[in-house]
Amino acid sequence: MTTPNELRLLPWSGPGGKPCYLSTDDPNGYMSRLADGIEAVQLGRAKELLDEASEALDDQDTSLDGMRSLVKELTAALRDVYRVATSRGHLRATSDPRESAY
Repeated sequence: MTTPNELRLLPWSGPGGKPCYLSTDDPNGYMSRLADGIEAVQLGRAKELLDEASEALDDQDTSLDGMRSLVKELTAALRDVYRVATSRGHLRATSDPRESAY
């Protein structure tokens, strides 16, 4: 089992929007793989939204309502990406630097 400073921040929230954490010593366990998969989907969606935003900014006919909707989706995606970055940064900070593949 991991120590409290090695908990993984999961890519979803719990009741009341509180963060969820995973305590495991198996990075290939079911919950770790599930979290990895959800993070991949979230990052992929963020990339798609960036492409949509670029197109919308170039399109002079984009409506104000369309832009507001896009900004709302971008905000949610940015929140997800920030959570992934926080989680991965924490995992990197707590891992043994001698195990790094850099």
